[in-house]
Amino acid sequence: MTDITRRVLVKIAMATPVAIALRPANATGPVSHEVRITSFKFQPETLDVRAGDSIIFSNDDIAPHTATADDKSWDTGKLKQGESATVDVAENFAGDYFCRYHPKMKGKLAVV
Repeated sequence: MTDITRRVLVKIAMATPVAIALRPANATGPVSHEVRITSFKFQPETLDVRAGDSIIFSNDDIAPHTATADDKSWDTGKLKQGESATVDVAENFAGDYFCRYHPKMKGKLAVV
């Protein structure tokens, strides 16, 4: 691998949004997850969660966004650039969601 190729790969890796799941491999209790809103996408688009967990939605875009359950059972409210909101995962949690301002933006929380 050439030095230029290595540098390009490192730049791509550093620019790729990462979901933070704070659940250690052997954890059984609730944990906090993060979904970043960037480039008009939820990152990650799919996230495994459990009842009792919390999800922090953070808006890194210049446009306002929401994370709103398809069945409207939960909603972050309007998030301006730099703002965040936390949603707590409950039993029978609706996992499919979208942005009210940009309905083509979609995400999924797989409740496991």
